[in-house]
Amino acid sequence: MTVLSPGANAPLPSGDLTVLIRHGMIPGAEIDVSTFLVTGTGKVRSDADMCFYGQPSVAGGAVALAGASGGETRFTVAPSRIPAGVERVIFTATIHENRGTFGQLSEMEVQVGVLTGKIPCSGRTETALILAEVYRRNGSWKIRVVGQGFNGGLAALATHLGVEIAEPAPTPAPSPSPAPAPAAPPSTVNLSKVSLTKQNSTVNLQKDDGRFGKIRVNLNWNQKAQKTGLFSFGSSNIDLDLGAFVEMRNGNRSVVQALGNAFGGFGTPPFVKLLGDDRTGAVTDGEWLEINGDKWADIDRILIYAFIYEGVPNWQQTDGVVKIIVPGQPEVEVRMNEFGDKRGMCAVASLENSNGQVRVSREVTFHKGHKEMDSSYGWGFRWTAGSK
Repeated sequence: MTVLSPGANAPLPSGDLTVLIRHGMIPGAEIDVSTFLVTGTGKVRSDADMCFYGQPSVAGGAVALAGASGGETRFTVAPSRIPAGVERVIFTATIHENRGTFGQLSEMEVQVGVLTGKIPCSGRTETALILAEVYRRNGSWKIRVVGQGFNGGLAALATHLGVEIAEPAPTPAPSPSPAPAPAAPPSTVNLSKVSLTKQNSTVNLQKDDGRFGKIRVNLNWNQKAQKTGLFSFGSSNIDLDLGAFVEMRNGNRSVVQALGNAFGGFGTPPFVKLLGDDRTGAVTDGEWLEINGDKWADIDRILIYAFIYEGVPNWQQTDGVVKIIVPGQPEVEVRMNEFGDKRGMCAVASLENSNGQVRVSREVTFHKGHKEMDSSYGWGFRWTAGSK
C-alpha cells in the first residue's frame, strides 16, 4: 500500500477505477461527497459536470456515484470515457447545511487500488474540502492528494468551481402592460435536501405541468455483518428489502417488491418498478425503485416500506435511510436509525397525489409483517406466504 500525503501524486493503473472515500461520520451532521469535471480553467463546462446525490452519473457514466453508507462513499471513474477538454476530476467533501466542521474528524482517506491518500482534519474549521484530483498528464492519468479547505459548504465550493446554484426566484413587480417574454434562465443545480422528521414530517413537490419525470427511491443501510449467536461469535449480514403499495386513480392496487417476484412496471401500470434485489450487500448503493412521474396523474398514493428479510431485526443497527429523488426538486430523505424496534417491517414514507403535487410524508411506523402494516394503513390486500 502506497500512502500519499497532501501535495503528493502518483500514476494510476490503466482501466476503470473505483475511488473509495473514507470520511467517517460526524454526530448530528451529514457529509456529502461530490465530484466535478473541470477544464484547464479550473471550472466545469456546465452544471452537467457535477456528480453528486442529485445527479449521480455524469459524462455518459464516465463518472458515477456508486454508493454511500457507513461513513464511506464510492465513485466509479472510466478515464477512457472522460470527454476531451476535461483535464481533472475533483473529489470533494462538504458538510450539509454547515452543521459541523471537518475538525471533528481526525482524518479522511481517498483510496484507489493500492494508493491511499490521507488528509489530516484535526483542528480544521472548514465545512468544505477538496480531497483529491484525478488528472491528465502526458496522455496518462495520475492522482494528487489536495486537502484544500473552504467555508460555506457545498454551495460555496460548487460556485467556486463554476456551478450555477439555484436560488429562489424573486417575485416580479406587476406591470401595467404586457412585457416581452424573458429569456430562459441558465440551467442550475438544486443542492437542497429535505430531511423529514417528527417535527417536520411533510413536504410538497410541485411541477406546473404535473409531469415529474423519473422519480427514484433509494433504500440504503449498513451492510456490514452484525454479530450473532452465543457470545457474539457468529456474524450475519442484514438484508433489507424495499417495496411499495401503489393505488391508481381508478382504484386498482398493487404490491411492488422482490418477495413473490412482484417487480412492477415503469411504462405500464402500476408505473412503479423495483430494480433488482440486493441480498449480498455487494451493491453498495442499496436498492432502488423507479416511479414514472410523467404518469403521476394516474397514481393516487404510494406507501414506501422496508423490511428486514434476513438478519436480526434491529432498525437502529441497520442505519437505514430512504431517499426520494425527483428531477428539479430537493432530495427528500427519511431515516430509520433513531429507533431500536424489533419488528421486521417499517412503513417509511407515503407519496400522495394532492391536486397534482407529490405530497411526501414521513411515516416510520413498525409492524410485524405485511398483513399488520396493510391493516394499519387500510389497503385491503389478501396475504399468503411467499418467498424470493
